[in-house]
Amino acid sequence: MNETVKPRVFSTSELAGLYFPNSTKKSASNQLRRWIAKSDLLQQQLQSVGYKKGQKILTPKQVELIFAFLGMP
Repeated sequence: MNETVKPRVFSTSELAGLYFPNSTKKSASNQLRRWIAKSDLLQQQLQSVGYKKGQKILTPKQVELIFAFLGMP
């Protein structure tokens, strides 16, 4: 995608749509959650900045961590 995507507040479905632009919102969100679930370290890092399973809104710090672990969308 675009290297100019900056960490900011994203809904989970909005961020997932950047990673999976050809998927439905639900499918993209489910896939992003699966990617997060595959990485124990990413889950730990997200939890350390307040992430809770099922969270609908991601903080800029949480988005920054997702970008660091999964790469830019």
